[in-house]
Amino acid sequence: MVAVYYDCLAIVSLLLALTYLFIWHKHFDIHITLLFLLVPVNNIGYLLYAHSKTVEEIIMAIKVTYIGGCFNILMIMLTVFSLCDIQLPKWLKLMFAAITSGVFISALSIGSSDIFYKDITAEFSNGEIIVNKVYGPLHSAFYGMVFLYFALSIAAIVYSYFKKNQVSRHMLYLLFLPEFISFFSFFGGRKLFPNIELIPAAYDISLIIYLIIIYNLSIYDINETAIDSLAQTGDTGFVSFDFKLNYLGSNDTAKKIIPLLNDLTVDKPVSTSSEMGKTLIRWLKDYENSENNDQTYYKANDKTYVVDINYLYSGKRRRGYQLFFKDDTKNQQYNALINRYNTYLRKEVAAKTAHIIEMHDNLVMSMATMVESRDNSTGGHIKRTSEVVRMLVDEINKDDSLILTPDFCKNIIKAAPMHDLGKIAVDDAILRKPGRFTAEEFEVMKTHAAEGARIVHEILKGTDDMEFHLIAENVAHYHHERWDGSGYPEGLKGEEIPIEARIMAIADVYDALVSKRVYKERMSFEKADAIILEGMGKHFDKNLEKFYIAARPGLEAYYRGLEEQE
Repeated sequence: MVAVYYDCLAIVSLLLALTYLFIWHKHFDIHITLLFLLVPVNNIGYLLYAHSKTVEEIIMAIKVTYIGGCFNILMIMLTVFSLCDIQLPKWLKLMFAAITSGVFISALSIGSSDIFYKDITAEFSNGEIIVNKVYGPLHSAFYGMVFLYFALSIAAIVYSYFKKNQVSRHMLYLLFLPEFISFFSFFGGRKLFPNIELIPAAYDISLIIYLIIIYNLSIYDINETAIDSLAQTGDTGFVSFDFKLNYLGSNDTAKKIIPLLNDLTVDKPVSTSSEMGKTLIRWLKDYENSENNDQTYYKANDKTYVVDINYLYSGKRRRGYQLFFKDDTKNQQYNALINRYNTYLRKEVAAKTAHIIEMHDNLVMSMATMVESRDNSTGGHIKRTSEVVRMLVDEINKDDSLILTPDFCKNIIKAAPMHDLGKIAVDDAILRKPGRFTAEEFEVMKTHAAEGARIVHEILKGTDDMEFHLIAENVAHYHHERWDGSGYPEGLKGEEIPIEARIMAIADVYDALVSKRVYKERMSFEKADAIILEGMGKHFDKNLEKFYIAARPGLEAYYRGLEEQE
């Protein structure tokens, strides 16, 4: 009868493992998965134990049971911590794994050493086995380890019950049951039932409880249920790329929207020469430049799809990009109808809009002038740097090596006065200091770049001119970045720095060198020129050097003219 008991428990554990395999999802907790692998191994060990004919076979079966006896308790504890959303340090997990492995290795010495079992004998009578064990010193370590893991698990459950209101109370009750049942089986079962082991039965019951937990967990995991629900609706397309623009995959809906996705190879980059590659890469590059460019539209099969662009996350880590395609045809048709009715209104509003834009530009210029009035310069910095930017852009346009669109040229000149708007947030005691900053003061001063980008974003977030918005924000944010990565606020390097900020950097530094300030006199054109040229490839974009050299005569003439007017 005892053998039948162990046979049934082994079969049940295998059936439960197969059930888990059938419902397995990649987001299931790894520790639960290991439990469903280890428990059948443990119960098969007891099955072998019940059918053993010799002491040697008994010893081998006992060693198999200790695979589960050691590691199951560890997996149960780690499952509790994981489901209670308590993050254990990696070093602590490794320490627990090392302790468990050490105890298990000592259990493998049974029959050849007395460190775990001092002695083991067996009597065989009428198909029944009576095993007599004399435990060694390390068996006490095994009991101590088991007790420690149980205690930590219960502590985690109790802590979560009182401190973590985002953890399901129903799940905490369920987590407590395997702990109680397993603890009772380990430390009390043999006293009640000396001829059989309750541990394999406890493990089977625990697996059943974990299946219930998994079912409930799929409901409580809002992130996964939301994603699965979106995927099941069948009307949302998903396409994923890593940061190197390698194709990671897409669902069937996306492939119906963009059949060319079927021709892509996973882990291979999208061809920049292909029609789809030009579209996708442009979208992702725009989003990379500004997260405000997170939505666009795509037309295919007489339908219009809204495309939402977001980062692709693995846990909390950004791993790439994900594009979501949603049919927006009805909305677009409605919008087209509305647009036809609004044509006349647009014409009427156009003149007023131009006036509002002019007022907006004047407001921005007034803000820039107000900020400048607080600075320790002699005034005119924003006007001079705008003129320097214009001269550099003019020289760039004379050359075919760097193509700037007319709108870009207009926008960067228009955005130049906004580059120091962030100084409005810097205290007067620092901003107007007539001398060099201390290290602490300079750190405060450096905040004006990011603060300026924020202010520009807030000022322009309602504008329809997204290109000007982006350029103005980049100019304010990155004009103190350096080509070699030593600048601030983000330490961007090389072409990571937007071209508009690279141009602005030359204009800003040149004006600072050749202009008189409260704390310094003008620097000679020759010395300023030497500093600028020395900074090419370090502070400034080396590719802009030839344009600066070409603009240099005009710059010197412009500043000499200003000196004569003083």
